[in-house]
Amino acid sequence: MNYKNYKLKIKLLVAAVVMSVHTAAAMMPSGVETVIRNGVPWFDTDGRIVNAHGACIVRDGGRYWLFGEYKSDETNAFPGFSCYSSDDLVHWRFERVALKVQKGGMLGPGRVGERVKVMRCPGTGEYVMFFHDDNLQYKDPCIGVATSKTINGEYTVQGPLMYRGQPVRRWDMGTFQDTDGRGYVLIHHGDIYRLSDDYRSAVELLPHVEGMGESPAMFKKNGVYFMLTSNLTSWEKNDNYYLTAPSLRGPWTRQGTFCPEGSLTYSSQTTFVFPLTEGNDTVPMFMGDRWSYPHQASAATYVWLPMKVEGTRLTVPEFWPAWSVRTLGPVNPTQGGVPVCDSEIRMTPAGAWTQNEGEWCSTQKGSTLTVTFRGRLVALTGTTNRHSGYARVNIYNGKGRRIHSSLVDFYSLRPSHCLRFISRELPRGEYRLEVINEADSPQWTDKTRAVYGSDGTLVTVDRVIGF
Repeated sequence: MNYKNYKLKIKLLVAAVVMSVHTAAAMMPSGVETVIRNGVPWFDTDGRIVNAHGACIVRDGGRYWLFGEYKSDETNAFPGFSCYSSDDLVHWRFERVALKVQKGGMLGPGRVGERVKVMRCPGTGEYVMFFHDDNLQYKDPCIGVATSKTINGEYTVQGPLMYRGQPVRRWDMGTFQDTDGRGYVLIHHGDIYRLSDDYRSAVELLPHVEGMGESPAMFKKNGVYFMLTSNLTSWEKNDNYYLTAPSLRGPWTRQGTFCPEGSLTYSSQTTFVFPLTEGNDTVPMFMGDRWSYPHQASAATYVWLPMKVEGTRLTVPEFWPAWSVRTLGPVNPTQGGVPVCDSEIRMTPAGAWTQNEGEWCSTQKGSTLTVTFRGRLVALTGTTNRHSGYARVNIYNGKGRRIHSSLVDFYSLRPSHCLRFISRELPRGEYRLEVINEADSPQWTDKTRAVYGSDGTLVTVDRVIGF
């Protein structure tokens, strides 16, 4: 399917649903809805953006615990590892910065802290955290270890992960806990370390996994081990792939991509696979990051999707913009909303926005799209491509006070049309929404100083939807 047909299909699907009449029974009430919306900012129970990248989930004490990188929009230096909790994988409560910037040494000022993973050690009952520590030039890598007596406590750095008396001086990493309780640390490019009984050190280096890339994640299903991994493309997305083996000692077989080839893993990078319980079965849930360098705190988002396993075949056959945790099936991401009429949308300054095939497009810094709406939620749909940049989304209440401001990333290497933003739930009332072109783009350089990312500042919106 070509891009224009794809975009038309999505628009028709959205229009068919949002223009239909919904009864009260068709909409789950606030606080009960268990829908994961992919590729848009999520908000915690205090209305702040969920900031937990390179993350993992631990099921403990009847709750889900999400640990991730507590990113900053200003620097890639370590700002802390965050901890959130939830009853349903959708509504997240911020618990604390579980591991703060240290006074010096590992994770001190000017250091990098990434890929945080937590496991509960069955032998000691202790919660053990692993992470990649480095300098800002990524030339001093080390795998670090921290511990806590409680899952949401303050974690204490214990030092580097040691193997045969030497620190494991590697970078991209993941973790895996087998059904027998043994813990493992997965290292980019194929090393797997078995942990000691207290999880604080490594006691064995397993046979090397040939063909593995970076960002490793692992799960086990029906006696088969699945290793997910990413190609090396810096902050850019790529077609992640997977390997399988009957044992952690191999032999490992490279199986190919688990998302459709060319989808760039639905514009995300693997970070973890969480075993989601569904009745008597366990469904592996893919957890991926949509990085948005350099504005990772407000503009980077997440892609979580259930995976399908058939023998050694692993697939996520299609992208679901939104899906129900209860039914493990897709739902329309703007269900219950009504598009705002074009006549109610104001664009300033004059001529800064152009309309093309039902879309409002702008490349000019400071150009603003404004709409007043009455309701409790507002959403935007639009197009992303390699020429696009950031838009700032502001929401003002009826008294003119700004109650929300964040960046929305309209860049993607692979063009797509989808939900770009949906607000947190607000008290029903009158509000004003602003979409402002920041004339800023996701861009980064490699070691040769070559520039990657967006080549423009385009912002494209086609629908503003009120609820």
